[in-house]
Amino acid sequence: MQKLKYAAKLASAENTALPFAVYTSLKEQTILNVPIVKPLLIFVLDGCKKLGANGDVQCVNGRFVFLSNGTKIDMRNIAENDEYFALLIEFDYTDFSCLNYKAVNINVEPYFLGEITPLLEGTLQQFIEWAVFAPTELWHIRRQELLQILFHLGYTQVCSIAAAPSLSAKVHAIISTNLTYDWTMDVITQKLAMSESTIRRKLTAEGTSLQAVKDSARLGFGLHQVQSTFQPINHIAEQCGYLSQSRFTNKFKQLFGITPTALRKTRLSD
Repeated sequence: MQKLKYAAKLASAENTALPFAVYTSLKEQTILNVPIVKPLLIFVLDGCKKLGANGDVQCVNGRFVFLSNGTKIDMRNIAENDEYFALLIEFDYTDFSCLNYKAVNINVEPYFLGEITPLLEGTLQQFIEWAVFAPTELWHIRRQELLQILFHLGYTQVCSIAAAPSLSAKVHAIISTNLTYDWTMDVITQKLAMSESTIRRKLTAEGTSLQAVKDSARLGFGLHQVQSTFQPINHIAEQCGYLSQSRFTNKFKQLFGITPTALRKTRLSD
């Protein structure tokens, strides 16, 4: 796994736009209510990840966990042998069109676990090295290759890991295009060509609201920036659409159970 880690570190240090993310920490992290907006494949290359309120789902070094979209989950990232290191890849719903077997699956799997085999490790190595120079328009090709490799390895659960995008996911995607914009219901109705009453009713049925989706989009991006960069917290707050760092910090802690500064400290040596 060391060669894979080195390639991921090198690529993430030199490029801001990549079809994957690298999350590392030197101390244990506990993050609550992490939104999984798109199907998320997490490869643990060092340390251990525990999922769920009681840490019932455990993904150790050399294994992966594939999470379905449309959920929120508590996470513990535990550093072992000096650090926690994970490679994360988000998938679009359309990526799964390459799996012709998806139609036979009725129920969406919330997650599944597996081992990083030599075949999967080699595919990931190529994915990382290729991503450094490949145009974004081609990223889906390699994502689909990973899905097909997983199916080939016997993980047929991959055919039912992606839930069809909900209305809240569609609103989330709109807001994510410009986190600093003041997205009003009037603008959202125009974007979706739906009435305000219909949007409110459907969001309520999904257990959310426009404001909650706004917060999720902004704070989810903030969480990613805190985890994957060393930008100053006030700069991250501005990128997320918050004029006040203190308000960003309060909202961040309210959702994730930890402040951005405290989370950042888990990535720094004493």
